[in-house]
Amino acid sequence: MKFGLFYEHQLPKPYDGEQWDEADEHKLLKNALEQIELADQLGFDYVFEVEHHFLEEYAHSTAPEVFLAAASQRTKNIRLGHGIALMPPRYNHPARVAERIATLDLVSDGRVEFGTGESASEMELGGFGVPREEKKLMWEEATRQCVRMMTETPYPGYEGAYFGMPERNVIPKPLQKPHPPLWVASSRRETTMVAARLGMGSLGFAFETPEEAHERVQQYFELVREECTPIGVAVNPALAVLSSLMCCDTDEEAMAKGVEGTQFFSYSLAYYYNPFTGAKHDPGRTNIYKKFKDTPEDERMGMFGGRGRGFGGFRGGAAIEQEPEDEVQRALWRAAKRGGCIGTPDFIRETLLKYEAAHLDTMIFVAQSGARKHEDVMESLEKFGKEVLPEFKERHKEHQKWRQDQLAGVEFEVNSSI
Repeated sequence: MKFGLFYEHQLPKPYDGEQWDEADEHKLLKNALEQIELADQLGFDYVFEVEHHFLEEYAHSTAPEVFLAAASQRTKNIRLGHGIALMPPRYNHPARVAERIATLDLVSDGRVEFGTGESASEMELGGFGVPREEKKLMWEEATRQCVRMMTETPYPGYEGAYFGMPERNVIPKPLQKPHPPLWVASSRRETTMVAARLGMGSLGFAFETPEEAHERVQQYFELVREECTPIGVAVNPALAVLSSLMCCDTDEEAMAKGVEGTQFFSYSLAYYYNPFTGAKHDPGRTNIYKKFKDTPEDERMGMFGGRGRGFGGFRGGAAIEQEPEDEVQRALWRAAKRGGCIGTPDFIRETLLKYEAAHLDTMIFVAQSGARKHEDVMESLEKFGKEVLPEFKERHKEHQKWRQDQLAGVEFEVNSSI
């Protein structure tokens, strides 16, 4: 199993103020670069960076291609993932995406992971005029054409439902051939299976349990073997799961430093993706962190279907155990809990062994979230990197052998970094 970091660049407003200090966003990005540089030195395999727009406090990652380019010059080995690039053409013209991905691949010496998606919040969809009912079709059309632009000389042109352009040679071409590994954001099980059929890696953003991961892994590879028609020139058979990380000497210390961050992550996500609260957001004026702090925990949890204990059977959290049935609501509920990767190295190791046994390819950690302190994030990364990560690296060859067995008979070219 490999490990990565996931960045939204969260920046809660001061509880008692209306706006950030003028230096806060600068400090946020500089701190994140320092964290990624440390992660590279410790042997983390990936960093995935979101693309969001207008989601104040929740995600200040609006230009991931710029941030990842900066990270590429401060690191040597860690792979640089778009997690994800928004593909509907009203967000990004496919030719501009192809140019940016290829350029990043060149300046990073071939370390790009090309994650794609469609977005879901009304704040973003409405801001760019993307019809909700058409965004999935927009994603597929744009992604298919973007990959063609990176691999064909010249690109022959295209007239489709959502964009068109004449024949052009889209340059530069990426260093990785035929193109960087392809991923798609998968917040629902259904999308994970779509990823398998299209030969894409699944970026699981639903905080899946080890049991769910085991079931999805088995079905995913079965579909890759039997029903795959690649969206690109090569396939990237891989599954990733998201979790929150705070690694400390004691469970109590980890919970004190980490749990509020997971709760704000979930609260602010639910705030923007809930059609009632998100639609009422007053841009530039609302203080979401103050709303979060002033809302009793029971009401916070009610924003996404209830409250409950740590997900996946892990200890910690509240007493009521019923999870929401809806997949998206369940992901929010789980994101707010302690989860399996906030605790001591032994506690986290115990959790990760369950995912390893499920043959998960990659665990991606939310390390920076809410008002977590930079120094706490750095100490957590170092402790995890020195006391937990090495043993999983030692066993990774066993996982690669298992993957080879699963892909026996697959005739497509595989360009995966797993």
